[in-house]
Amino acid sequence: MNAGDGMLGAVWDGSGVRFRLRSQHASALRLCLFESRDSSLESERIEFARIEPDLWEAYVEGAEPGLRYGVRADGPWNPAEGHRFNPAKLLVDPYARAIDGPLRWHGSLVGGTAGGGPDPRDSAPWLPRSVVVDESFDWAGDRRPQRPWADTVIYECHVKGTTAAHPQVDRALRGTFLGLASEPMIEHLLALGVTAVELMPVQQTFHDRALCERGLSNYWGYSPIAYFAPDERLATGGDGRQVVEFKEMVRTLHRAGIEVLLDVVLNHTGEGGEEGPHICLRGLDNAVYYRLDPTDRRRYLDFSGCGNSLDVRQPAAVTFVLDVLRYWVEAMHVDGFRLDLAASLMRTDGGLDPSGGVIGAISRDPLLSRVKWIAEPWDLGEDGYALGRFGDPWREWNDRYRHALRRYWRGDAGMIGEVATRVAGSSDVFGDRSATAGVNYLASHDGFTLYDTVSYERKHNDANGEGGRDGEEDNASANWGVEGVTDDPRIRRTRFRVLRSMIASLAVSRGVPMLRHGDEIANTQMGNNNAYCQDNPVSWLDWRIDGDRRRLLEFTRRVFALRRRFPMLRGEQFYRGARAGEESPPDLLWLRPDGREMTEADWADESVRALAMRLAAATESVLIAFNAGTSPVWFDLPSSPAGWNEVLCSVERRAPAIRRGRLRMPEHSIAILVEGEPR
Repeated sequence: MNAGDGMLGAVWDGSGVRFRLRSQHASALRLCLFESRDSSLESERIEFARIEPDLWEAYVEGAEPGLRYGVRADGPWNPAEGHRFNPAKLLVDPYARAIDGPLRWHGSLVGGTAGGGPDPRDSAPWLPRSVVVDESFDWAGDRRPQRPWADTVIYECHVKGTTAAHPQVDRALRGTFLGLASEPMIEHLLALGVTAVELMPVQQTFHDRALCERGLSNYWGYSPIAYFAPDERLATGGDGRQVVEFKEMVRTLHRAGIEVLLDVVLNHTGEGGEEGPHICLRGLDNAVYYRLDPTDRRRYLDFSGCGNSLDVRQPAAVTFVLDVLRYWVEAMHVDGFRLDLAASLMRTDGGLDPSGGVIGAISRDPLLSRVKWIAEPWDLGEDGYALGRFGDPWREWNDRYRHALRRYWRGDAGMIGEVATRVAGSSDVFGDRSATAGVNYLASHDGFTLYDTVSYERKHNDANGEGGRDGEEDNASANWGVEGVTDDPRIRRTRFRVLRSMIASLAVSRGVPMLRHGDEIANTQMGNNNAYCQDNPVSWLDWRIDGDRRRLLEFTRRVFALRRRFPMLRGEQFYRGARAGEESPPDLLWLRPDGREMTEADWADESVRALAMRLAAATESVLIAFNAGTSPVWFDLPSSPAGWNEVLCSVERRAPAIRRGRLRMPEHSIAILVEGEPR
């Protein structure tokens, strides 16, 4: 983006810096400058000129990158009408490309004014200062990998947590953008078959009062304040270095063929509810950006559970969000986004409308509609569960897949029918859309790690300081004999077998697979299923990989290599077959252990825990056998002149599994066979 294209925020043109902001209801805006990084005193205040009804501009001749600045907005203090202007508060530029230092609660210094009126106190000595940056960068011919959805394998990760304790990453780079793009991490991702990293929020976040009082921080970052600014915590330093290092990470990952997707929080901001701080949008034009209660405009409508919601019915709010997204695509070269609580971004006065709000605007935008989009398809409002209601170009987190596969491998009764539907692409959810409309996952940042789903039956969140009230209650988990850590070889053997079976299920399922970082090495959070505030070894990946964890890693690499090997496992079309009532010959047959096709009676039998699916293509066939029961099962293999050969099993074999056309499947196991000699 060039200085002359109308971009808001601070733009350096080589001779000075032009500042532009939008505020419809302000009576005056003042640009506040600081002489140095360490200075807490303003060196100058400059009046903005109103150049359009809601557009303000100031220009500082001779100003350069590195300049610290903030904004003070004057206007009515009238919460009953939605206005909360307070010139005593130094505000962050909502278009700032970098922020000077972490934004955290400092008592009355950044908030607490909502209850009784404007706080007359100035915010010194701590000030949330924005930074002017030089946005030039040598992309060196950077090219987007542009992976088809059918070939995409996503790795959800936290930039810091992934490498903070990685012994092979340079100590100075651990926990940073550059650490994630380091050679050891790229080798790891490529060996797994990962084609895209989905980064948990990287935009400057706010550390709220409750966390700071408990000595904690907003580690996950789902409390954004500066949407254009990479978080300084994820770089080797500030002064705009975070912007350069983010770009260097993207460029390096692209060279390796790996796409970069951002998890962005556009449904709410870190300013919280009525008693929250004045940091950015609240002080600049509260009534325009936030969705207010029409019966009492002092209060916010909250579809996020975080105190506020952006008002995507307002053109100004929609324009702001689109500006944010375009910036990350054009200036930062990201390949797509995952939208947190995306249902709130299509809320109109009449409820959820996929053609309305931000969701509709993205789908119609000539630039944005061409990148990758993933929705977390729900929010906390009325009728907020919207899985399957997003159209093209959207993909959606399929939590029904997670619930079904976890319960099936736990051994729950009556799961065969739903598991078959989920593995085949969830056509009951996505209708006539592509089979890749669903993002299949077994674990994400929100909830137990995959290893913890086989190690804990209840959450252990005491370290969060909320008395165990936070976090999901039902995790569809099992500890297989003892809660938490154990050296019992029988329990550990079962846990790792179930882990391998779950990961193999993910790899052979239609849809877009997503691995949570660390699940391939059995990383644990010690039963904490809501580690949003744990910036410590609880959340950081433990790369000290023992025998069981190393074997799990090797298994994960092998099974995703098989996904690449067999196109039928990753196609755009839903599987057809007897379960869907298709006419013969289908490309998928669901088989009982005796080799016969599943019948309606079999699907209805809640005691059934074993079945197989045969995938037929023009030149090859694959058979995948599932047994989530507690006893071994013999499968009669379909007749084949070329015979069947096992290529992968979640059990460490000690004897041949195929005998006289029959396959022995131990309990809690999955096996993948190919017809003829495997290539």
